[in-house]
Amino acid sequence: MSGGVRARAATTATALTLLCLGLLPVPAAPPAAAAHPAAPGPRVQVSAREAGKGGTVTVTGRGWRPKTLLTLLICGQNMIGGTNSCANGDGRAVTTGSDGSFRKDIPVAEPPRPCPCVVHAATVTGAPATADAPFTVAGHPVAPLPRQNAGGRLSVLAPPRLEGSSGLLTWFGAPPQRRLVVTVGNVGATPARDPVFEVGTSHGVYAPQWEEQQWRGTVPAGRRQRVELPVELPAGAHGDYLVSLKYGGKVLVEQPWGVGRPWGVTLFWILLAIVVPAAVFRAGMAVVDRVRPRPGAARTRGRAASRGAAAAGRHRDARVPGRAGRFSGLAGRLPGGLAGRLPGRGHAPASVTGAAEPAPADGDAATPLPWFTPDTAPSATTAPPTDPPRPKGST
Repeated sequence: MSGGVRARAATTATALTLLCLGLLPVPAAPPAAAAHPAAPGPRVQVSAREAGKGGTVTVTGRGWRPKTLLTLLICGQNMIGGTNSCANGDGRAVTTGSDGSFRKDIPVAEPPRPCPCVVHAATVTGAPATADAPFTVAGHPVAPLPRQNAGGRLSVLAPPRLEGSSGLLTWFGAPPQRRLVVTVGNVGATPARDPVFEVGTSHGVYAPQWEEQQWRGTVPAGRRQRVELPVELPAGAHGDYLVSLKYGGKVLVEQPWGVGRPWGVTLFWILLAIVVPAAVFRAGMAVVDRVRPRPGAARTRGRAASRGAAAAGRHRDARVPGRAGRFSGLAGRLPGGLAGRLPGRGHAPASVTGAAEPAPADGDAATPLPWFTPDTAPSATTAPPTDPPRPKGST
């Protein structure tokens, strides 16, 4: 009996021990973050927390990408309004070393917004990265920070695209137009009502030209929405452009846009270079044709002068008394063959009868010469001999 009691007692003690061990709390496993500490992000430090305008402070940084170009600015209102609240004219640029660190002296300047101020460092190329360090500009005004909207944080969920096409007017230099279509999601706790976006276009190495555009609508918290915003380039634009979308001071998307050359403008200038000289030439030829002398007018003036000379001769003969009688008497004393050979004013028939011969009309047969009689004058209708003249002595 004693052995059985001892066995039951040992079994009971073992069960109580196991029960106590089961009721003890089990230690939790260490978090992954503790096992593998996260890599530190980019950091910025200032050699002095406060300095007056005109002084100099040293800014150091660590954790940046190697060989990266950064900008250093002193900004007011904790840079809530973006770079518009920074002293951009007194900023400095610096390139990180191979280990991602840098050291740079910058002048202290008063930002356009009141403090609290920060020294803001941001990357210029590559993936965006920023870091701020608190700083106070001595003597600069201080004002409360503006209240920020806790909700309405938007992010892009799908690749953007440009919709639309160019028309005939764009081929002649009209401004190219498209619609930037993006799908955004609200990751905030409150809905985003009528958000205001900034659409920028850049060409080549130039900075984007930003334009605010308000989208009418509401993006509920935790939901997505399709957003369409118009984009327009200057007239005659062509080449490679980059369309950017910014919200809340952060660039959300960038979409390239290749714009063709407006060949209609080139064609217009080519036609203008051909048509204008041709029109000037035609106008000059018309002026020359109008002011040049006419051949028919010269002949008419010559005929009028000859007729005037003939009439003057007849009037002169009429003014000399006895002149016609002397010629008629001379013609009567000469042999009959020589009477017809006197000059034109000594014609016997004209002197005897006193009647003037009518002037031949234009186009009539030629008047016989004054030293030929009418019966011996050569005929204008006589046909030329058919046989050529033969030399003397030939048969």
